Amino acid sequence: MRPTLAALLLVVAGPATAEPKVVTDIAPVHSLVAAVMGELGQPDVLLDAAADPHHITLRPSQARALAGADAVFWIGPALTPWLAKSLASRPETIALTEFPGTALITGHDDHGDSDHGPFDPHAWLDPANAVLWLRVIGETLGRIDPENAAAYAANAQKAAADLQALSAELAAELAPLTGNRYLVAHDAYAYFAGHFGLNLSEAISDSDAEAASAARLAELRDSLAAQPVTCAFHEPQQSPAGLETLLAGTDTPQATLDPLGSALAPGPALYPDLLRAMAGSIAHCAD
Repeated sequence: MRPTLAALLLVVAGPATAEPKVVTDIAPVHSLVAAVMGELGQPDVLLDAAADPHHITLRPSQARALAGADAVFWIGPALTPWLAKSLASRPETIALTEFPGTALITGHDDHGDSDHGPFDPHAWLDPANAVLWLRVIGETLGRIDPENAAAYAANAQKAAADLQALSAELAAELAPLTGNRYLVAHDAYAYFAGHFGLNLSEAISDSDAEAASAARLAELRDSLAAQPVTCAFHEPQQSPAGLETLLAGTDTPQATLDPLGSALAPGPALYPDLLRAMAGSIAHCAD
């Protein structure tokens, strides 16, 4: 039997290159990686956006995904210390906060445990860091899949340009609000505030892994009586009880800030939509 034309072409061309198997830790990182991969593949994400990233036990399916990954992109052990042991033997493990040039806010320990590092791990909330990481992601994928390196680089460059344009747009939207004071659920927004010049100066809790103490709530109540805030923000990942107790009897407007994008559809649009949602929530609450 003569081989078919399709079979001959397959022999000449060789087998199709399998798409890289890529795993990410949280939804915002997944979004950045998905933007760089484009049509060349779909990354997996370990944690859905509603999960607390600090304390998770991997399911068997997640452990298998990690074991078979060609690359893993994660924020780093400051955010998910439980993940570090699982990644110890991976050949392409990129802790984004450890990449040179990443802007980190030091002197901050979100977990109250110095073993997790003396910096704020919520670095994805600075769009300038995300722009840098897009290049890192593109270069890493290009090493793993050199046949498509140019496509990854082009996708990363376009995503970075779009993100820089969005950042300028949001800066103009938030510029009139830089003199306002805001209360947030936990101390996670210094990167966003610093990038856009906002004063998110009061936080109910230092960490989203623990509730505020009665002493902290009393301290904040006195502070707010002396200097009221323009708006107070809760998070979908946390109980609003502390905020409601603190603001009882006041007319302080309340809104939501979601640093993980839990209400957003996963994919390349999630990260820019997360920034838009945060800026919009601040702007509308201030109105």
